[in-house]
Amino acid sequence: MNIALIASDTKKELISHFCIAYAGVFGKHTLFATGSTGRMIQEAAGLEVHLLYPGTGGVEQVESMVSCDEIDLVMLFRNGLGDYDSTEENNLLRLCDVHNIPVATNIATAEALIHALERGDLDWREMQKANRKKIEF
Repeated sequence: MNIALIASDTKKELISHFCIAYAGVFGKHTLFATGSTGRMIQEAAGLEVHLLYPGTGGVEQVESMVSCDEIDLVMLFRNGLGDYDSTEENNLLRLCDVHNIPVATNIATAEALIHALERGDLDWREMQKANRKKIEF
């Protein structure tokens, strides 16, 4: 599965620690992250991460990937206190809703989703994509 990892400045260390704790799970999937968040995860957890543009540009890339059904799970660790552009967050969250992409906006939800991923509870995404390919001309 393709997983997008995004963190506001105040949550970068938290998402890095989360990736260290679940490196065994994340290592089985393809990871995408915005610039500095991705580099922190690479260094801290030793995971391979496809680096996107830093900041807003990287979030826009994730939005595009979500719209094209190229992302299966989004982890957006946000501050919630306004240090991160709320319009940007709202656009990404709206797209996840429209395209039925599981999304975590805090560590509690991320923990639930990572366990679901590990158990195979999100495998429906792969089946959904396979069915969509059969329908395409």
